[in-house]
Amino acid sequence: MAIAAPVTVGSRPFDPQNELSDNVRTCFFIDGTWQEPTGEERFELISPVTEELMLSVPAGAPEDIEKAVAAARRAFDQGPWPRLSPVERAAYLRRIADEIDRRAEAFQRVWIGQVGAPQWFVGALSGTAAGQFRYYADLAETYPFEEERTPHVGRLKVLREPVGVAALIIPWNAPLILLTQKMSAALAAGCTVVAKPSPETPLDAQILAECVDAAGLPPGTVNIVPAGREVGNILVSDTRIDKVSFTGSTAAGRHIATVCADRLARVALELGGKSASILCEDADIGAWLQSLAPFTMPFSGQICFSQTRVLVPRSRHDEFIDAYVAGVESLKLGDPWDAATQIGPVSMARQRDRVLDYIDIGRGEGARLVTGGGRPSGFNRGYFIAPTVFDQVDNSMRIAREEIFGPVVSVISYGSDEEAVAIANDSDFGLSGSVYSTDVGRAEAIARRIRTGHISVNGFNLDAVAPFGGYKKSGLGRESGPEGLAGFLEIKSMFLPA
Repeated sequence: MAIAAPVTVGSRPFDPQNELSDNVRTCFFIDGTWQEPTGEERFELISPVTEELMLSVPAGAPEDIEKAVAAARRAFDQGPWPRLSPVERAAYLRRIADEIDRRAEAFQRVWIGQVGAPQWFVGALSGTAAGQFRYYADLAETYPFEEERTPHVGRLKVLREPVGVAALIIPWNAPLILLTQKMSAALAAGCTVVAKPSPETPLDAQILAECVDAAGLPPGTVNIVPAGREVGNILVSDTRIDKVSFTGSTAAGRHIATVCADRLARVALELGGKSASILCEDADIGAWLQSLAPFTMPFSGQICFSQTRVLVPRSRHDEFIDAYVAGVESLKLGDPWDAATQIGPVSMARQRDRVLDYIDIGRGEGARLVTGGGRPSGFNRGYFIAPTVFDQVDNSMRIAREEIFGPVVSVISYGSDEEAVAIANDSDFGLSGSVYSTDVGRAEAIARRIRTGHISVNGFNLDAVAPFGGYKKSGLGRESGPEGLAGFLEIKSMFLPA
């Protein structure tokens, strides 16, 4: 994945009252219409830069989720969407993609405004939203939803049919990307959906609802209700929901898996990570700094694939530390609306407090703090944390084992390829990773031994064609690629007479 140039979204602060429609700010998209909320609860959206209230929006109540699930169930059981041909569904997906493109600036601005993502990061990833819909439109037109096989007797057709009504539950850090990743595959499969965005970042999904509305999908095919954890629990417990697709914390994923297991509902989980970047002793440190260092703490480390454990050979340890710390200290920390900013704030007060607690834990465990370590000087407001690097980290320390979700990186030394592989695999997680060597064959051999669902050699890449997900406590199932589509399908064997 190439880093895009800074996006042109302007330097003015986000003004949701004037930049967003009344529907986005005040209603929910249910059964093909914008409906008034039934409850009185509100979510307050706080700027991570100023710590001031940006907007108060309605919170979904149990009655709103009830209406959304009923609409999706009715649309699947009686509506046209599952019965359209894949080519017909693909045409709708392309319309949604076009509508996303028309609102590109709005999507970028709400991402920056809600969580403080810097412009370079938004520019690098936001374009994948429309790309996901176009990818699944193309795939739907060629995918073997039906194939014939030759059994011993008669004929056999293998049918791949939509799983039914899918609940899509989205976290706060990258809501548009993660929602479009799920929704595009679910719709291509023929499912109807109920999406529940996070209460901290509801606006991306609400603008996406405008795209769905403009694309003219049949009523009830897509329903979107921002809501909190209690209402989300009602959603995943509802027996009318056939499949739950969740991205978020491992603790929440474990709870959702338990609820779904109790009623044998299908479930996919994309959870936490503690990914390792391995530099071999022949690695080009300059190339690593240029291509991967931004992904050790992208978006202030608030992304599941962050390469937060960096494994370096003891023979080149000092050379690496000097180069990496110099690179980290050169990063511009500041207002995400400034196109030159490389590290913005963390997104919420509770996240700031969590990260600062982990920094204290690292100090207490005996790791050597080489840069950062707290709130930066000159920032009297905003949830800013100085980019932080710990050296002399043992892989048994909590800062090496637990997902911090902040701009904190642990440097771990090793003596051989075998030891590097053992350290990388000694983790409860298995989401992402990378290996650097001037000998690509050697790097590939190491990468094959890492127990992780996503890994890159001499770089870092994401792509719509590549399945994404994790081993171990990093989740169940895969998003993107044909595998992402397969996750929203059931398989039927139909025998026919000769």
